[in-house]
Amino acid sequence: MSTDFASQNRLAQERASIWLTEAGLRPTRQRLTLAALLMGDGRNRHVTAESLFAAASDSGEKVSLATVYNTLRAFCSAGLLNEITVDASRSYFDTRIDDHPHYFWEDSQSLTDAPADQLEIMRLPEPPEGCEVARVDVVIRLRRKA
Repeated sequence: MSTDFASQNRLAQERASIWLTEAGLRPTRQRLTLAALLMGDGRNRHVTAESLFAAASDSGEKVSLATVYNTLRAFCSAGLLNEITVDASRSYFDTRIDDHPHYFWEDSQSLTDAPADQLEIMRLPEPPEGCEVARVDVVIRLRRKA
């Protein structure tokens, strides 16, 4: 899977710092590095922890895979990312946090946005007593025709 990450320039670092500070997260060196890679150019991305770890390594940053996972989870808790689980062993982290559906491309193991204006959910089941619906994730799995 190839993901085009933002470059690690001064503007990317500034955007990352603002992004973290506005969410109430302390901008540590590792958070700044990962945030700059994710959002430094203002583009939305779907990333795995492994792809972000590789991008950080490629940029010369020393960060462990465990730190990447912990940082991504902190970003999710702060409302900066959404975690999209496509199967029991793979999650993607989406920088676009509004409600929208996704395509999961089985051949390339990649996740992309699907057209939200073409999706209609007519009714959801009633949640169990004492619960409320927090979010509905729609992942449409695609494979190329043979």
